[in-house]
Amino acid sequence: MRIDIISVVPKLLDSPFAHSIMKRAQDKNLLEVHCHDLRTYTPYRQGQVDDYQFGGGAGMVIMPEPLAILIDKLQAERTYAEIIFMTPDGKTFNQSIANRLSLGGDLMIICGHYKGIDQRIRDKYVTMELSIGDYVLSGGELAAAVVVDAIGRLIPGVLNDETSALSDSFQDNLLAPPVYTRPQDFRGMPVPAELMSGNHKVIEEWRYKQSVQRTLERRPDLMGDEEHGH
Repeated sequence: MRIDIISVVPKLLDSPFAHSIMKRAQDKNLLEVHCHDLRTYTPYRQGQVDDYQFGGGAGMVIMPEPLAILIDKLQAERTYAEIIFMTPDGKTFNQSIANRLSLGGDLMIICGHYKGIDQRIRDKYVTMELSIGDYVLSGGELAAAVVVDAIGRLIPGVLNDETSALSDSFQDNLLAPPVYTRPQDFRGMPVPAELMSGNHKVIEEWRYKQSVQRTLERRPDLMGDEEHGH
């Protein structure tokens, strides 16, 4: 999978993709992430990419021409399954969306900045608008990094344990159960006996019950009236 990210400040994205799982995914040639500096493609002098908004108001808007030039160039080179714009008024990103995007083709992500991008780019090019939460960031770069990380780790072969991603929180609308490691007894707090039983059926039943309990306590909104018997 290839993901192209359009940004006014691409250096913000150097670190998230240069370490840990995202780096291993790229080293294995399972994922390509390319960050493009929008200022390189502007027809305006001194790298200008933004201007005042029509109608007045505080905050600058990214102009349509630089974005159109770069998007056209990228689309001429390959086909994208989705062209995503990171914006606070987009659909809230979740595990289901991550799963679907990880199974699709190449992606393009546009990072907003200032007051966002000219609406005509959204109308003409953007096929999906995503938000990572009900708050405003100074730009879409960190949000884009979150989306790429969530998608990238789902690509087959990226994680060493193929079942690891399938047991994450939200995969079946349940939060993950508690996890434990050595020592078996930590300051008088022992690991639950079920996990030490060696009986896989007992262990899976315990984990499922814990997931249901944790979800009911912390995120009851995830569980529909009919789901999981509740």
